[in-house]
Amino acid sequence: MSIVRFEIITNVVELGSFTATAEKLNMTQSAVSHAVASLEAEFGVSLLIRDRKKGISLTEIGQKVLPHIREVLKRMESINQEIALATNLEVGVIRIGTFASASSCLLPKLLATFQKRHPKIEFKLFEGSYEEITEWLKSGIVDIGFVVKRTVESNFDLIPLIKDNMVVAYNTKHRFHSKEIVSMEDLIDEPFIMPTGMYQSHVNELFHEANLRPSIRFEVHDCTTIANMVQEGLGVTIGPELFLKTQQNIKISKLNIENSREVALACQSIVNASPAVKEFLQVAKGVFN
Repeated sequence: MSIVRFEIITNVVELGSFTATAEKLNMTQSAVSHAVASLEAEFGVSLLIRDRKKGISLTEIGQKVLPHIREVLKRMESINQEIALATNLEVGVIRIGTFASASSCLLPKLLATFQKRHPKIEFKLFEGSYEEITEWLKSGIVDIGFVVKRTVESNFDLIPLIKDNMVVAYNTKHRFHSKEIVSMEDLIDEPFIMPTGMYQSHVNELFHEANLRPSIRFEVHDCTTIANMVQEGLGVTIGPELFLKTQQNIKISKLNIENSREVALACQSIVNASPAVKEFLQVAKGVFN
């Protein structure tokens, strides 16, 4: 049983294409197809459904087998890293799941610090929602994930990073521009841009605690779109300080009611993690604590 074939089939599933897998792995498409077919023949079951219209998907048994294949690959990665450490060499890949504000505001500083110490370690980044990152952690697609503590399952090991406060954001010429603290009552008469994405629950909690209802003018999912609309003076919004403080032509103020999200790094098991992942988590502790 070839580890190479395990790598090939995981790439086919993740990329959804034999052609893309062949390009990524510098192989011919026929070689990729043959590797998958030979693995299925060895197992005696079909792992993939090949549909010209719907693309590639996993069979029922494929869905059960793939997490184990990923676990084998992770174990092989750990073995290679342990050997590399013993011979004073550095090898390895760390796969990280991240959401938008963590990608722009937390990850660069962390990567820069880590890379100075371990320049030969490679990274693969997967950006998605809280739910997607949790699923990637569970299925082994990523080794580490940026998560918000109350949205993630308790069976992950967590490294707390920062407390990210909810703030109000508005155009630089808005009447709030001189206010250090804005009360929830002040928002009632303002056209409000309601986020429908990852932090909407925090916004709803704030209005619920204040026993108020916002005057919703727009409902928008994408964080960048919300920021652009605020810049144009189309309304005010509430969101995470971590993201909003980086946006141009926007001012932010604290709210009279506190609400925050606790951002952490999560992995399935620190004890069973690869040497590179353990070191990455250790560096994160030093950078943010």
